[in-house]
Amino acid sequence: MKRLFFFLLVGLNLIGYAQEKFTLSGSIFEAEGQETLIGANVLILNLKTGTISNEYGFYSLTLKKGIYQITVSMMGYTNLQETITLDRNITQNFTLTEALQSLDEVVIESNIESLNIKTPQMSVNSLSASSIKQIPVVFGESDVIKAITLLPGVSSAGEGAAGFNVRGGAADQNLILLDEATIFNSSHLFGLFSVFNPDAIKSLKLYKGGIPAKYGGRVASVLDIYQKEGNKNEFHANGGIGLVASRMLLEGPLKKGSGSFLLGGRATYAHLFLPLFDIDNIAYFYDLNTKLSYKLDPKNKIYLSGYFGRDVFNVSESFENTYGNTVVNFRWNHLFSDRLFSNLSLIYSDYYYGLNLNFVGFEWNSGIQNMNIKYDFKQYISDRYKLEYGVHSTYYRFNPGIISPNGPESGINKEELTNKFAFENAVYIDVNQQVTDRLAISYGARLSTFLRLGQKELNVYENGLAIGYNADLNLYEKIDPIGSQSDGHGKVIKSFMNLEPRVALSYQLDDNTSLKTSYNRMAQYLHLLSNTSSPTPLDVWAPSGTYIQPQILDQLAIGYFKNYERYSLEVESFYKITKNRIDYIDGANLIANKAIEQIVLNGRSRAYGLELLFRKNKGRFKGWFAYTLSKSEQQTKGRTDLEPGINNGNWYNTPYDKTHDISITSSYELSERWNLNANFIFQTGQPTTYPNGQYAYNGFSCSNLRSSELESFRRLSSFRYFRYLHTKS
Repeated sequence: MKRLFFFLLVGLNLIGYAQEKFTLSGSIFEAEGQETLIGANVLILNLKTGTISNEYGFYSLTLKKGIYQITVSMMGYTNLQETITLDRNITQNFTLTEALQSLDEVVIESNIESLNIKTPQMSVNSLSASSIKQIPVVFGESDVIKAITLLPGVSSAGEGAAGFNVRGGAADQNLILLDEATIFNSSHLFGLFSVFNPDAIKSLKLYKGGIPAKYGGRVASVLDIYQKEGNKNEFHANGGIGLVASRMLLEGPLKKGSGSFLLGGRATYAHLFLPLFDIDNIAYFYDLNTKLSYKLDPKNKIYLSGYFGRDVFNVSESFENTYGNTVVNFRWNHLFSDRLFSNLSLIYSDYYYGLNLNFVGFEWNSGIQNMNIKYDFKQYISDRYKLEYGVHSTYYRFNPGIISPNGPESGINKEELTNKFAFENAVYIDVNQQVTDRLAISYGARLSTFLRLGQKELNVYENGLAIGYNADLNLYEKIDPIGSQSDGHGKVIKSFMNLEPRVALSYQLDDNTSLKTSYNRMAQYLHLLSNTSSPTPLDVWAPSGTYIQPQILDQLAIGYFKNYERYSLEVESFYKITKNRIDYIDGANLIANKAIEQIVLNGRSRAYGLELLFRKNKGRFKGWFAYTLSKSEQQTKGRTDLEPGINNGNWYNTPYDKTHDISITSSYELSERWNLNANFIFQTGQPTTYPNGQYAYNGFSCSNLRSSELESFRRLSSFRYFRYLHTKS
């Protein structure tokens, strides 16, 4: 009945909007290199309506027949005004010229027009490449990940640690996309740098809540990054030489006005100077960004983009660690009509990680590959009604590890852990509707399925239990399998299906003030097996299956948004709970483990908090103040009343729980050539757990920590780049 009502509603809207209306559509470019602009405003100010350009610079606006004053604007560019007589469907491209009166200021959201107050989108932050480059960082190297940790609700996993945490979520719960392709590790040199070259980035958008239905597969956040297309008018080269790394970017036309190329690379060279100080260790990275774009005709564009990166860490030639991402993406944009835009993406993504242990005599190689097809549509029914829908399908191959001898003198026998395979599919629809002049709503759903496919060897346990509880020793123990089963890749051995509804609402109190709220449910079928506070290159990804259930998130957020003449204020509160968040039994060994199910316990986690963002957007002095007050906890109960679970079934702090997080970012324009920028960060330290006893083994004194008696303590509050550790007396 609900479905019938929905389709009737859509049908009535289609009939109503078809009466004596015409469509203005086209693309928005920047003047210098004909780069398409994402998120540019197309406004009809007297009607208080408008739209923004999508990820490929396309816009569409359907209005009644008439004469309209069109204003096209975007931060950092000079506003453009044109008068359009709309008596037929019109295709009109706009070109914006970069503003020359001042340097680009650091901006959190690229659009701060009143249109943003009206839209139901919330818990979203955007950063441009120019903004990222102006944020001061260690060694002078611009860093995307360090930049987003200055936003409320986002914190670093720790100095020298990979990943980031969003609203009390784990680092593996973030979906990171580069030109729509999944990036499994976002860090170089164990977190000192990110894998994203700021010279090659066009736009960045971070979704912390109210996540649109087209995104899925992770439960904490979505970091969506698009690369530049390249200059379509003339050849350009730029780069930089830093203290520890250098970079170069080349871009130019394939065919002037129609096609372009982009080629960028980075590499470190600090390791070349280490031998001068009698240091045998080596640590370096290199990466390559590339993109080709070509306009076949007014209705068809194609793109081919790629990324390749590697990190190498070597200790005295006895230990070598190599890891990195490889991504290739082919995309086809097609306009079925001036109201229907489509994008087809064919994506290959590979994350490789491995070890070479010369002092032991073996090497270990593992990784995860996926092939992904996406077909997305955006339909502009009217200025008050828009639809987004599509289908996604991903095939996964997990290689947990291959252990091989690395020389003729090695005593290690080759051993390969069982590969795992899975198939993830989803269909989605999002509706964006301006109900009244003050009320806007976005609603939709994503239906996802996950098929765990057959593998060469899968353990079978009595009563389906891989972990037992020893009441005499008061600890969990592994249970030996009673056999194994072998199935081909074409057989489905376990399947999951989840409906993921999304809804967001905005009510405009006046032209500059609004209240917003959102709810979203999301499912995550991949799990990063890690017993460290932040991911490492050696952590193993595992799919949901017979013994590991998918994580299910429910998140509710509410916010107050206010624009002043020079300032803006955003206040949001959130609460979320995640089912089936995994933890581990005592003594869990994750590396080269053939039976992960023997060490994993299922629990749940929750996080809640308050975020405040106060910004100064105009004047010579600009910047923002961000504050987050939050709590992040986990609970792993026993499976029966006789089992204690972890911490006796009580809630305990997650490793990424930080009560207070304050960041201040400022920019002062001395002149058109000189800008001063500064950051200040203050955070509560990460939780830590102390031993509750010790024992002697072979003459060594070893600390003892029992998960059934877990107690979490706090470090003292800490500044970035300086910490004082508190120990329990």
